[in-house]
Amino acid sequence: QMQLAESGGGSAMAGESLILSCTNSGLSFGGYSMGWFRRSPGKSREWVACETYRGEYVYYADFVRGRFTISRDDDKNIVNLHMNTLEPMDTGTYYCAAALGACPRYSSAWNYWGRGTQVTVSS
Repeated sequence: QMQLAESGGGSAMAGESLILSCTNSGLSFGGYSMGWFRRSPGKSREWVACETYRGEYVYYADFVRGRFTISRDDDKNIVNLHMNTLEPMDTGTYYCAAALGACPRYSSAWNYWGRGTQVTVSS
């Protein structure tokens, strides 16, 4: 089992930055793609970013590309999401997830989830 826990959420003004972290207290990240999803008010959960095992490939949703950066440290079992130039549309609950596949785009394909951390961006 993998136990994922997100941290680093909070409030920010538009244009500011936040760093989210996801730590794992269970099964190693080894072999898993690690990703971030978010659920914004009134919307379904959407995929944000993903990095395959050992960082071979990195993918971003169009609406965060150039502003967010995902990074993972497999030795420390941690994955971060650096969020820059935040916009009010980035408001939502952010979830860390792990998948055995190569960054699947659909939530149902992900094996483990954290409980989420809230991000609120004001204009």
